[in-house]
Amino acid sequence: MRLALVADEYAPSRTSVAVQMRDLAAELAGQGHAPTVIVPAAGLSAPWSTSDEDGIEVLRVRAPRAKDTGHVQRALAEFRLPYAMRRGLLQSPHADTRWDGIAWYSPTIFFGPLIAWLKQRSACRAYLILRDLFPDWAVDTGVMRRGPAYFLLKAIEQQQYRAADVIGVQSPGNLGHLANWAGQGDGRRLEVLYNWLGNSGPQKVTEIPWLVELDGKTVFVYAGNMGRAQGVDCLLDLAASLADRDDAVLLFVGRGTELPELRRAAGDRSLTNVIFRDEVEPWELPSVLRRCDVGLVALDPRHTTHNIPGKFLTYLFAGLPVLARVNPGNDLIDMIDSHSVGYTSTAPSGAELADRARELLADPDRRADMGRRGRDLAVTMFSTDRAARQIVAGLRTESNGGAALQ
Repeated sequence: MRLALVADEYAPSRTSVAVQMRDLAAELAGQGHAPTVIVPAAGLSAPWSTSDEDGIEVLRVRAPRAKDTGHVQRALAEFRLPYAMRRGLLQSPHADTRWDGIAWYSPTIFFGPLIAWLKQRSACRAYLILRDLFPDWAVDTGVMRRGPAYFLLKAIEQQQYRAADVIGVQSPGNLGHLANWAGQGDGRRLEVLYNWLGNSGPQKVTEIPWLVELDGKTVFVYAGNMGRAQGVDCLLDLAASLADRDDAVLLFVGRGTELPELRRAAGDRSLTNVIFRDEVEPWELPSVLRRCDVGLVALDPRHTTHNIPGKFLTYLFAGLPVLARVNPGNDLIDMIDSHSVGYTSTAPSGAELADRARELLADPDRRADMGRRGRDLAVTMFSTDRAARQIVAGLRTESNGGAALQ
């Protein structure tokens, strides 16, 4: 199939969407399809540029800068995004391309008009890879209120859903949030599309000098975004609770809007068992995790939706047991508990996490057993091969409206 893959970031960016889409594109190509990645690019001197990147055609289209800007500037850029990309596409070598299928990644929620236009021109099906339910999670966590801005964003969200023939949510618990969409039209399909993780970049042991600081320590690692949705501040409570253990350290690797505040708070609380390191390349992360002992997950407990973060998959593939503080009822709780790959807590503070952390500190054999089960789970449930085949099946086959994969 000739496939268009649309996302707002792609390699060499190190964000989860960029890494996942690179892995997906490579897998689709390996299965005999012809994917073209279409991605916005701020600052291009021409309306478009195309390149072959590891055997994948990548079409970058000039668009307003929507990352690392102020809230107002970002909002304006996001609104303009689909129309700017349409203009660039019409000037590109793919102006007249007819696609056999389109798959796009959300967030962002603003691609709806672009996808609807591409879908109409090609008379093909479109698959929405839906990774979070924005703007609802922003209301849950207090980032915004249910005012005019919220309802405007809800309208844009619904516009995106209308462009889709299939929507793949990342967790069974999120199926109910889209039940109305699934019942509104023949051929619509709502299903669970689990996150995936492939081989991003060269697979080799990378020498990282600062890892020597961890010698002799049991390392609890948080690797990934540190933003409002995560509620990572609870992990500082965990660090404080383990302050008496000179054999344990918490390592934070990544970036995010809350990182400066976390650094400040750790300093104010004199937490000497906390280390912060900048984001590393995807192919360097395995070397970091190889030196760690437990993977940490944090989600704001006020969430009412379900989330299986990419970092969870990363820990499983690395053979690390998982210690997670999540929102009550999250599907991640049953997944971790039923497969015995770690421990979970829904408590607002880190006190309960500390009890579980001490159990893991005291029992290396238990950590190893959980890690082995985690690798088995990752290969079975979160492979790129599985995700690619599921997306292709959704693009090829019309099904009864409202059907759902559990």
